[in-house]
Amino acid sequence: MSGLAGILAGHHAPGVYRWHAAFGAADVKHTVEHAGWHFTRVDGVGVEDKQALMDAFGSALAAPDHFGRNLDALRDVLRDVEGRLVVLWDEWGPFARADRPTFDAVTDIFAERSGRGDLAVLLRGEGPDIPLPSLD
Repeated sequence: MSGLAGILAGHHAPGVYRWHAAFGAADVKHTVEHAGWHFTRVDGVGVEDKQALMDAFGSALAAPDHFGRNLDALRDVLRDVEGRLVVLWDEWGPFARADRPTFDAVTDIFAERSGRGDLAVLLRGEGPDIPLPSLD
């Protein structure tokens, strides 16, 4: 978990990264929480449209019942997250292929929010070539 460990220890800046590590989600969660960060996971299997993606992120981020299921609502929920958070987005590739404009907008929202220094988003799994750094 070297790249992730660097973020958790403050040696790498939080941000949005591709991550190819094969650790189980429970192991990643344990490592993240042991370092004092919060953890959530989005399982991208079967998520190939915007509404399914918003549902997945709304659930993972414990969005309130009035969550609007759109990009502005996602931005609002992320703004209200307290503490340091790692989001593991497994199997992001199918969504990125199916709706690249929304995928790019979502990763832009994550990148913007990670500028506070307390959000890391790890895109794990195969997907299209995207201009994001690798944490490996």
